[in-house]
Amino acid sequence: MSSFDRPRPWGCKEYAAWRGITEAAAAQERFKGTGPRFIKTGSRVLYDPQDVWDWLDNNKIARTDQKPTRVA
Repeated sequence: MSSFDRPRPWGCKEYAAWRGITEAAAAQERFKGTGPRFIKTGSRVLYDPQDVWDWLDNNKIARTDQKPTRVA
């Protein structure tokens, strides 16, 4: 598998639109460490779609009194 087989990273605007949140909310997730892993290149923020899916998978819960697990 070549590196060209991977999906291209999402910009912050693209990620926020996909999640249905504002870019400011995405920035707060990054600041608090509550969102998916991200890539910082200069002032640009990128998200690997696989990291987003991994984060979502690790935040699945079965009951409302459970806390999601955190991805390190």
